[in-house]
Amino acid sequence: MSESANQTVLVTGGSGYIAAFIIAALLERGYRVNATVRSLAREPDVRAMVGKLTDPGDRLRLFAADLNGDAGWAEAAAGCTYVQHVASPLPSQNPKDDDELVRPARDGALRVLRAARDAGARRVVLTASTACICYGHGSRNEPFTETDWTDETNRADSSAYERSKTIAERAARDWIAREGGVLELVTVHPAAVLGPVLGRDFSTSIEIVKKLLDGSVPGIPRMGWPLVDVRDIADLHVRAMEAEGIAGERFIGAGDFAWMEDVAATLKARLGSKARRVPTLRIPDFLVRLFALFDPLVRDRLFELGKYRPVSAAKARSQLGWKPRPNDETIVATAESLIAEGLV
Repeated sequence: MSESANQTVLVTGGSGYIAAFIIAALLERGYRVNATVRSLAREPDVRAMVGKLTDPGDRLRLFAADLNGDAGWAEAAAGCTYVQHVASPLPSQNPKDDDELVRPARDGALRVLRAARDAGARRVVLTASTACICYGHGSRNEPFTETDWTDETNRADSSAYERSKTIAERAARDWIAREGGVLELVTVHPAAVLGPVLGRDFSTSIEIVKKLLDGSVPGIPRMGWPLVDVRDIADLHVRAMEAEGIAGERFIGAGDFAWMEDVAATLKARLGSKARRVPTLRIPDFLVRLFALFDPLVRDRLFELGKYRPVSAAKARSQLGWKPRPNDETIVATAESLIAEGLV
């Protein structure tokens, strides 16, 4: 605590769901935090979200900076020992052109890396994703690990999001090798992020639980993902920032793979009448495709149908001492917070 009290960490994308939990975790450990937002009009929202977790006091400062432009990054990074680069475009549906996601993800990461290097920061922890690891290869019984990379050229088994995250990580690693100097890069790869919501700004993955709870899906498609709690992902980011001797490493942050059927069963078993609208009938694939004609979120993820993509977080557990919550605990916390916030 005594050392961290004299250190400042830059957290990009400060108004985001994961970023709010990272900011709170850093403040709890005694760090000062600089956080970026595209507009300082979001400062009250950021302080309100973080304030639900811890008192930011005067140890949190907000800076305006956009992934698409150079302005503000040098000021935000000045005096920072570490950088948590969390900001990345995550649309509710696929853009017409991949470049709408690729350009800000890739170029924004390089802007942050330059600012970190020029400010004399020690390490950047980049929020990547399992989207960089386990797509473009179809189903696989053997868990994917940090040695695997998404095949972004396989457009039949990826979306613009997976492609943008993969391209951005590769670009960041190439830049570090070429121009990074003594700056270190570590990447954290969350799976589908669930957990308590702090308001209306939350991960797109939360829609998995929200759509089951509000009855907006008539049945359960054969889709699934490894899950992880946002609180555990924030903890993994801090561990990846502080640990010695891990420059260049990748760390998967994920629990067990869960089909939507498993999520629905947990909601039914644990929430009683609050889960009365959660469907129990599995929808055949052909009906999912028909339903996708009317729901862009489902349409964009049709390539997920029937795909089993388990991942292993053994490396984060063994090297960083990371211990994620069980899926059931995370699913219930997600649902209860959505209900408490009046979002379902």
